[in-house]
Amino acid sequence: MASTLTSILLHITFSTKDRQPLITEPIEPDLYAYIGGICRRMDSPLRAMGGTVDHVHMLVSLAKTAALSELMLNIKRDSSKWMKERIPTFGWQDGYFAFSIGASGENGLRRYIASQRDHHATIDYKDEIRMFLRKYGIEWDERYVWD
Repeated sequence: MASTLTSILLHITFSTKDRQPLITEPIEPDLYAYIGGICRRMDSPLRAMGGTVDHVHMLVSLAKTAALSELMLNIKRDSSKWMKERIPTFGWQDGYFAFSIGASGENGLRRYIASQRDHHATIDYKDEIRMFLRKYGIEWDERYVWD
């Protein structure tokens, strides 16, 4: 019997609506655990997660049967509902940013995700995203990237 084997590692990041500082340290571990459960339900393990008060970064191993858009729909919809039970004004930005990485980049990305608080002492989220868009050769229009 033939098997389908894949290794699809993704760096995914998205912010709160208008980058509102709503992801506080007390709620952060529970939010990350909740999102991890959504990923497990979709057979796309969450390998690392971190962020700051206004955005998150995820390292996800995308299931061979999953579409990124479907995974993100479930993550953002379900976690938004969960957060609104705690913070009624909570919302995620409309879109997200996702970048493929090779297995050799996993440890570096884990370190990067773990150091988000220190990293954002010197760079804001928009500049960080612009850096990634340039790195991956993605063209963008500032009018349509931020909400």
